[in-house]
Amino acid sequence: MSMEIERKFLVCAPYKHLAKSHTHIEQGYFETAPGRTVRVRIRDERAYLTIKGPSTDDGLSRYEFETEVSLDDGRQLMNLCRPGRIDKTRWLVPNGRHTIEVDEFHGDNEGLVMAEIELSSPDEPYERPSFLGRELTGDHRFYNKFLMRRPYCLWRQQFEAE
Repeated sequence: MSMEIERKFLVCAPYKHLAKSHTHIEQGYFETAPGRTVRVRIRDERAYLTIKGPSTDDGLSRYEFETEVSLDDGRQLMNLCRPGRIDKTRWLVPNGRHTIEVDEFHGDNEGLVMAEIELSSPDEPYERPSFLGRELTGDHRFYNKFLMRRPYCLWRQQFEAE
């Protein structure tokens, strides 16, 4: 298993002109109990099965295991998932030594645009481009498994008023 360490942010300014590529992602979930997540992801024409462990208290890191499966298996596994899907376009934006993954959500999460920066350690320095807004690291409302169960459209106005 590997440790996933990432910071999450709202996106508050244009970024697509900086992106080197983008891809379409659909995710379904088998298990979303506290402390664990099991999902299948179809990313363009490739599929992955992922298991994630509990987050640290600050939400910055957690264990992650991911393996590629055939596209046919991925589609079959998607049919076995709980109701609800995450549908998004991921934009890859080079940023110094890092690549920022910007997720533009569709469907019931339309209007939500988040960025993630994966780090090798919790205190690793990174460049913060101007399109990054409010930090969301550790805010469970912005975990994909939460967005699947309680989409952004249901609580967006409340969040924007905070």
